[in-house]
Amino acid sequence: MSATADHAEERTNPAARLGFEPGQVVQEIGYDDDVDHDLREGIESVIGQDLVDEEYDDVADVVVLWFRDEDGDLTDALVDALGLLEDGGLIWLLTPKTGRDGYVEPSDISDAAQTAGLSQTKSISVAKDWAGSRLVAPKR
Repeated sequence: MSATADHAEERTNPAARLGFEPGQVVQEIGYDDDVDHDLREGIESVIGQDLVDEEYDDVADVVVLWFRDEDGDLTDALVDALGLLEDGGLIWLLTPKTGRDGYVEPSDISDAAQTAGLSQTKSISVAKDWAGSRLVAPKR
């Protein structure tokens, strides 16, 4: 595929900007009616299969964690998500944008990630109502 086609896909499929790759196992946690369905479909389009849910009983390459302020303790959720990952895997933490119901302060994300032993490597807008934070675990 040409660089121009790659950039066109990044504009039309937000999941392409998040670095998903064909064949990856992506586990989704925190699904609810408010998630961005276009983003979910975009991820499935890139990886070539359905997202696996919270009942999946093997390790995943990536965990997509939809998290809202009222969902409980973010550090606990991140530690739980870490246990679901293949070595070298990553977590995309998706939180409502500023002014949306369930907004999570960036400082809370940073603190929870550090406490869970994760490094935040990227923060981007992933959908109309959702921001994404790319979190990686240190190499074991």
